[in-house]
Parts: sequence; C-alpha cells; structure tokens
Amino acid sequence: MTAKPHMLLEKDVAVPMRDGALLRANVFRPDAAGRFPVLMTLGPYGKDVHLSQFMPEAWEALKHRHPEILEASSCKYLVFETPDPEMWAREGYVVVKVDSRGSGKSAGKLDVNSPGEFRDFHDAIEWAAAQPWSNGKVGLLGISYYAAGQWMIAAQRPPHLAAILPWQGTYDFYRDRTRQGGILGSGFLRRWWNRSVLRNQHGNPDTPLTDLSTGERNTGPASLAPEELAANRVEYIENLLARPLNGPWYEERSARLDRIQVPALVVANWGGLGLHLRGTILGWLGIASREKWLKIQSGSYFLTFLLPESVALQRKFFDRYLKNIDNGWEREPKVEVAVRAADDTVKRVARDTRWPLPGTKWTRFYLDASSLTLAAAAPGKPASASYAAIGEGLSFSTAPLERALEFAGPIKAKLFVSSSTDDMDIFATLRAFDPQGKEVTFLSAVEPKAPVSQGWLRVSQRKLDPRRSTEYQPWHTHDEAQKLKPGEIAEVDLEIWPASLALPAGHRLALALQGKDFERPGEIGVQKGSGWFLHDDPRDRPPETFAGMHTVYSGAGRSAYLLLPVIGDT
Repeated sequence: MTAKPHMLLEKDVAVPMRDGALLRANVFRPDAAGRFPVLMTLGPYGKDVHLSQFMPEAWEALKHRHPEILEASSCKYLVFETPDPEMWAREGYVVVKVDSRGSGKSAGKLDVNSPGEFRDFHDAIEWAAAQPWSNGKVGLLGISYYAAGQWMIAAQRPPHLAAILPWQGTYDFYRDRTRQGGILGSGFLRRWWNRSVLRNQHGNPDTPLTDLSTGERNTGPASLAPEELAANRVEYIENLLARPLNGPWYEERSARLDRIQVPALVVANWGGLGLHLRGTILGWLGIASREKWLKIQSGSYFLTFLLPESVALQRKFFDRYLKNIDNGWEREPKVEVAVRAADDTVKRVARDTRWPLPGTKWTRFYLDASSLTLAAAAPGKPASASYAAIGEGLSFSTAPLERALEFAGPIKAKLFVSSSTDDMDIFATLRAFDPQGKEVTFLSAVEPKAPVSQGWLRVSQRKLDPRRSTEYQPWHTHDEAQKLKPGEIAEVDLEIWPASLALPAGHRLALALQGKDFERPGEIGVQKGSGWFLHDDPRDRPPETFAGMHTVYSGAGRSAYLLLPVIGDT
C-alpha cells in the first residue's frame, strides 16, 4: 500500500490580479512529485487565524461534540469555514487559501461581497490552474461566506473551474444574506462586520488576531490610523441601510444561476435559519448544471462539514470531477433530505430526484382568530385578533395530533392582516410541543434551541412575482414599497423557510405571529430562540412605523392558513 504524502506549506504567496494588485495566499500541497487538483477559498476572515482564536465557541463545540475530528487530523491549520488542508493534501489535493483584498495579509481596499471581490477570485482561480503543481482543475469548497461566493464565481465561468461544493451558503444577497423578507438582518450583520471582518482588516493595529504559525499580528506589518482604515474600506452596513429595496446593487451581488453549468454538490442544513438555508436550496434548484446533487442535513453545519464521513463524501465528489476517477459518484441520490425527529435526531433520510419531494401533500391548517387555533377545516364565521407589535404576539395552535405527522419542504402562511400604522413587519415562528407542553427544539449553528422554522416579511413589500411564485413558494420582488392605510386589510403570502419534522401523535404545532424577533421570555444571554439573527436596527425599523397594533383576520372569505409539505403515509 502506497504511503500518503506529507504536506508542504508555502505562506503568503503573491497572487497577481488583473489590475496589478497582489493578494496573499497559503498553498498547502502534497510533498510529492506531480500535478494535483486544487481546492480554493478566498475571503476576509484570515487564512492564518486558527479557529480557536477566530471563534472559540465553535472550537470548544468541535472538541466536545466531535472528538473524531481531532482524531482524524491535528487541526493545526484549521481555519473557520474552510477545509482542513491536512485532510486533503494527503489525498493528493492542493489547498489554496487567499486573503481577500483589504483583509489579513492582502493589501488594498476592503469591499466584501462585491463584484470586485468576485473578479479577484476569478483571477486567483486562473492563477492557481497555471501553477506547476496544478493539474489545471480547480474546485471550490467552503462554508457560509466561502460557500455563498461560489455561486457568483461559477456564474462567471472561469475556464479552469471544474466543480463547486457550497456547504450551506445562500446565493440571494437581498432575500437571505442581508434582508430577510425585506427586513434588515441587523443583529447578525453588526456582529459579523465588527467581529469577523473589521478585526481582520489589513493594517488594523488593534486586532487581537494572530498568525497561527508565527504568532505575529495577522493584519500585516502596516499600522493604519482609524481614519485611514475607514477610508480603505467600503462601509457595508451603511450601504445596506441606504438601500431598503431590491435593485441593481443587490442583483450584481446575487448569482445568475442559469449561467452555472459545472458539476455541483450542494449541502444545506436545517440549522441555518435566518441566513443560508433557503437560498442554498433554491440555489441548487436554479442552477443549470446537469450534474447536481442536493443534501439537506441537520445539526450545526460548521461541525458536520468537518466530520470524517463528510470529508469522505466531499472527496468522492471531487475525485470524480477533479481527478476523473470513475468511482460511482453518479449513482448518488440526486436529493437526500434528513427528516428530523422530535428528539433532534434524524428519523430517516428521504432520497429522490427532485425538490420538493415527489408525492408531497400540500396540507392546509386554517387559522381561526376567534379561538387562536389551527385546524383542518376553515372557520365559517369572521373573526379578528390583535396584538401589540413589540409584544408577545399571537400563537395559533393545533389540537394534539390524532396521528403522526411528517413533513419536509417549503412552508407558507396565507394571512390577512392590518396595522394601526402605514407598515408592519411580520415575524412568523413555527413551533412544536410534546404532550406535556415542552417545546421541541433543535441544535443549530448559533442557537442551541432553535424552533422548527421561521419566516419574515415587511408587509409593504408583499408584492409577488407571478412568474416565479408557486402555491408553496411565494416570490416577493422587494422592488417597491406598497404602504398600508391604517386599518386597511392586506392579503399576504408569507414564506416560512423550509423545514422537516416527524411529529408523533399527541404533539402540537403552533404558529406564532409577532412584530419583533422571536425570543423566549425568561431566557438569558444571546441565544433565546433566534440567536444573533435579529432585526432590531431602529434606522430600518423606526418605532413610529413598526411599533403599532397589528390585527389578524380569518373566516368569511378570508381563508388564512398554514401550508405544510406533508410526506410519507400520514
């Protein structure tokens, strides 16, 4: 049996861009003769910042929950949301990690998620393909930021990009990454911008981040004053606040999926509420690639990425398309969906060729505002119920289920609502409870007790695109604000992000409607139900508009319902 090669590291290699700039990359390659396929990442988090420093809580979770990851690798070069090069170099791959312009060791103006950054990545791919250690085939592999950018790069069609593997990363810059339902995702954006991006801006003398190999400051030798740092970056959140509606600026940061034709393995995770889940699935659905696979997992998508069985899956895909090994990859099910159980395990994995799953029974549970119930039959009498937007809202519940209920797929709420002001934000939360009234919750990437699912919508942006909307998947254009008249009843199709759950008989489902983020009363700390994914910037949600009284209507021609994708024999 041939021994696996050791790994060589070339640090801070200069990668030339079309405008003459030089970005800095780490190249991890097998210590062996030959040409090898390349896996690449490019982003602002720091190619040299160890996970234990960048996000200590993720490192601790990895050690305690999945010691098998540490058994498979020393994790010495483990960097947030990117592949562990030790796991790949020994299998005959080169891993190239590039600090994006203006971050870490790469000088220049910081402009994350921009067309300029995507052009840089295109140039880096073509540079890597031409190196003497490369076989000319480049694949993209990474999580979140390092997944979301893959759609943009693949749509540019760099000649040597051969395959992509976005692991939980949305393609839609407006609807998922920044403005869920049109509402600015300010809680996550503040944390991400200040902690993940600005700490690592090139030239930042006050960063706590250090190079995992040298111990030196990770932001390069230059020390820029605060005003110089500000002048050397594009202010991300200010740009978002200035653009409440979708338009060309957002569109040029969202991929043209129909231009993507390379083989793609797309992995989504139910634990990605509020950022990636929806757009990862819709990205897979929309790309033009004939060779494409979708797998929807459960749990924390960061930890699942590094599990030995996940790395083996990733490698099987790339072995097929970067090494041209006939390993039977094509026989993998086109769609695999983990169906969660009420105890946060996986009851079963549904396998098929399409999404939504064939045979899905689109099942309505009708809202009754007089009794705050969800039932199979629509109420006959008209009713309404009101709540203070910044209060605890209303919760509509089923009776204890007479038999088991299993669902997996997109979810929608048809609502009729009004506000005492000229606009309203709806925060919808799908919850489940056992016969004793204890809530059924799930471990996610940032929330240890996530609800079943969530949805968001700014009602002034309720306009639908009739060409893209379906019964179960409303598509809001978000290109104009149709303000309400106080007390005027508006019909709304609210998208609740896809979910899966197998509920036993005796359990209940509940739909909570609020005018603010879902957080459980009495919980302490950041993680109260929505993690960091809060929508609480008063510049986007001025109280005079979004702190009014909301009313929900049912009956008498106003057929309000929750639409669930029921599967199986239930």
